[in-house]
Amino acid sequence: MDTTRSLVEDLRRQVGDVTVRDAAREAAEDYIRGASERGVFPTEEAIAHLKELPSALPRDPTSPAAILSLLHLIGSPATVAQTGGRYFGFVNGGCLPAALAAKWLGDTWDQNAGLYVMSPIASALEAACESWLVDLLGLPPGTAMGLVGGTSMATLCGLAAGRDELLLRAGWDAGSRGLFGAPEIRVVLGEQAHASVFKGLGLLGLGRDRVESVPVDAQGRMVASKLPALDGKTLLVLQAGNVSTGAFDPLAEIIPAARAAGAWVHVDGAFGLWAAVSPRTRHLMAGADAADSWSVDAHKTLNAPYDNGLVFCRSRDALARAMRAAGAYFILSEQRDSMLYTPDMSRRARGVELWATLLSLGRDGAAALVDELCARARQFAELLAAQGFRVRNDVVFNQVLVTCETAEITQATLTGVQRSRECWCGGSSWENAPAMRISVCSFMTTEDDVRRSVAAFVAARESARRAAA
Repeated sequence: MDTTRSLVEDLRRQVGDVTVRDAAREAAEDYIRGASERGVFPTEEAIAHLKELPSALPRDPTSPAAILSLLHLIGSPATVAQTGGRYFGFVNGGCLPAALAAKWLGDTWDQNAGLYVMSPIASALEAACESWLVDLLGLPPGTAMGLVGGTSMATLCGLAAGRDELLLRAGWDAGSRGLFGAPEIRVVLGEQAHASVFKGLGLLGLGRDRVESVPVDAQGRMVASKLPALDGKTLLVLQAGNVSTGAFDPLAEIIPAARAAGAWVHVDGAFGLWAAVSPRTRHLMAGADAADSWSVDAHKTLNAPYDNGLVFCRSRDALARAMRAAGAYFILSEQRDSMLYTPDMSRRARGVELWATLLSLGRDGAAALVDELCARARQFAELLAAQGFRVRNDVVFNQVLVTCETAEITQATLTGVQRSRECWCGGSSWENAPAMRISVCSFMTTEDDVRRSVAAFVAARESARRAAA
């Protein structure tokens, strides 16, 4: 037998090797057991060990056992413990047990979710998720859903649908004719629109620098009275959850007038759209159902695994036109063909873990999860305020924005918190000065986690004060 065939035969034999899968399960369980109590950020020693990973691709194959050993012994200690209860950075959520287990099984299935004929189960699960989520979020019946990698891609898809629909109304088919010579589209958004919106505008040829920015108030909400006159060539982007304060634009005040003017309204609700699932926070989303498209991430608040961004579009045809692709080899069906609603044609069946997430929570569980995150955010704000920190935002959802007495001490405190490994949060800029941004997004965060984290903030601030004295 020649060498090539021998190597391939060895790969085939590995499929039946249960010892490697058992080792993977044991490594995963070992990681899960220690996630809550380990330092949130890896040590310098753990990071230094990353140099022990292969620097060049070897000529000969490496055994699965050796690969797994490298990943767990060197990789696991160098991870950030986002699955524990004291990680508050970047609006990154946790991962529910049922979702993690479903992801393991789904990855074993290794299904291509592009077409029904590629995977009937993937199609069925995504169809169920669309139906459940449209209802759960209070969106118009018949709204289409596309599953993408994250909110950046979901936002891009919503903006693409809006751009193409506005141009089509003006007699221009952007998908066929491109943008050269097309009627001009206006883009109106708030001064504190998220970076992913600008990224999407750049990719879509609408330009980052030609937008019309609307002033915002002290919480980052768009001021409705400052909106320019809108028309049928306007793409209006609203925000459900300011990335620093969690504030929501006045959706009910703005959207009806925008729709009456013929504008396309997109709501960027990366984490905030989930406010609609709880009776306690649903008022924040009042009026959002009148928009044309919405983007959200199931990982950020719902605690599904990563790779579960969602775009929703009132007009199924508009989303499908923007995402359209043609090929003689495509086999479309009467069932859900998911590639019609996303840029991807081939992709993993991410709907498996989204379906498991929703089923494990149910309607009441989803509401309870949102309520718990908001409660822990309020606890964070109250305890920090009692310790003399300045809470800069009205804590209406799961974001807390904090500063110290000076910009220098705020920055030094943030650095100290991050280096403490007791907890981790990110920084931001508010009113042209440093601020600490706390995003409470994981179902694992307990009252004790918040108390421990507040103690870390206090210790870091005291150290910063001593250094400044």
